[in-house]
Amino acid sequence: MHKNGNLLDDLDFAILSCLQQDGRMSFTVMAGQLKVSVGTIRTRMNKLIEDGTINIIGRVDPDKVGFHSYAHIAVFVRPATLKEKVAQKIVKLPEVSFLAMTSGDYDLEVDVMCRDNDHLVDFVNRISKFEGVDQTKTTLYFKVYKYAQPDLGLLKK
Repeated sequence: MHKNGNLLDDLDFAILSCLQQDGRMSFTVMAGQLKVSVGTIRTRMNKLIEDGTINIIGRVDPDKVGFHSYAHIAVFVRPATLKEKVAQKIVKLPEVSFLAMTSGDYDLEVDVMCRDNDHLVDFVNRISKFEGVDQTKTTLYFKVYKYAQPDLGLLKK
């Protein structure tokens, strides 16, 4: 498996899997589980961080910290030549948790987390004023059942 031109081996994937199970797992515990030295874990972790394969963050439960309005926003851009310009403006907004260019009916897919519905309405109004944004279509998430990283085991199939 290649990532940024570097080869990820089974040990790299095992380290990543350990971190997905417990992001605070110590190098010592990880080394014991994977039957390698602490130095090997430290070296591999540094490589994975430096090449951007992983970022160490504290993931919060959005609802528990006060984000009570989640939404998916489909953004239609006209003319289509402005897609990249619009995306670069949207990506800078702090409410955005996911942004992608899409194929199909709309041009950009945006997921946002807002304090409440008033905050969400304000967000949609702001992006609607961006040059090139022709239309938006907002879908509220009433209840989130799963919010997770992908299972790395899927790559081995």
